[in-house]
Amino acid sequence: MCSLPELLPYLLHALQGQRGAAGSHEHLIPQKGRSRPKDGSVNASSNEEMGNGQRAFSALARLPDDEIDLARTAMLIAVAEYPLLDVDGELAVLDSLASAASRRVGAEREPLHALNTLSEYLFDEVGFRGNREDYYDPRNSLLNDVLSRRLGIPITLSLVYVEVGKRLGVPLAGVGMPGHFLVKHQAIDDLYVDPFNGGVLLSESECARRLQEVTGDGLRWDSGYLAPVNNLEFIVRMMRNLKATYVRQQDYTRALRMINWLMALQPEVALERRDRGLIHYEMSNYGDALDDLRGYLESASAGADVAAVQEIVGRLRRLIED
Repeated sequence: MCSLPELLPYLLHALQGQRGAAGSHEHLIPQKGRSRPKDGSVNASSNEEMGNGQRAFSALARLPDDEIDLARTAMLIAVAEYPLLDVDGELAVLDSLASAASRRVGAEREPLHALNTLSEYLFDEVGFRGNREDYYDPRNSLLNDVLSRRLGIPITLSLVYVEVGKRLGVPLAGVGMPGHFLVKHQAIDDLYVDPFNGGVLLSESECARRLQEVTGDGLRWDSGYLAPVNNLEFIVRMMRNLKATYVRQQDYTRALRMINWLMALQPEVALERRDRGLIHYEMSNYGDALDDLRGYLESASAGADVAAVQEIVGRLRRLIED
């Protein structure tokens, strides 16, 4: 029998090169309330909250990409853990960071100067840094926690960098390199900012080495890995990271929530239906698991994992019949 841990290489597909995202409209997110529990705890979502999130992300998926607000959408993800989150208050933190940074960047918007100055401010002065000690802490993927703790993973630190830059009029874009998210200035083609490592600037060859450090020899370098991502891709990548973190922690209820939201954003992605089926299987939701895994096997995009999924489907049929 295949167990969920044996299928983790499939379930964690998002960690190696998949890019994605979504958007956000102000009226979809609660605006007032306590910022976060004082004890740092998080709250499990009810079925109603999960359904509200799915509807919100379905609406966001219909927005033109340039209308998607990255920071507000990231806060929508955080609202699942902090239902009374003061979204406007959290977004004001980004405004304050940009206000302070503007005095350092000044009127000069020469691209390299802007990058260096912004990096010095955010990483050297304010103290944002990559959380190497506890990389898979879910709080590294929740923007409100990243802002308060000054700790994050590559993609959330990149989001902070991009959003502060946007408020300064510095045109930045996320770069979805597999395993290690980066940032680029839209006017510079051959330099990339690594927010997880203090804003160091990388050439393409250095990015290739960084990829090898992160993923080993499993991926051959492709310059397409340095293509900018759009807003939808940015958010989906964030959500897949959080989903993978929850699976690693065997927090299947939260992982299921992330998958449902991802399917609301991208209903055409069959791999999410497969992953949802595997999560249902682990949670003993056998009927739901069978429906999802059958649906995955019937899809045109079913891949190298078909034999393993078929074995699970056979076992589910026997469990249900018994």
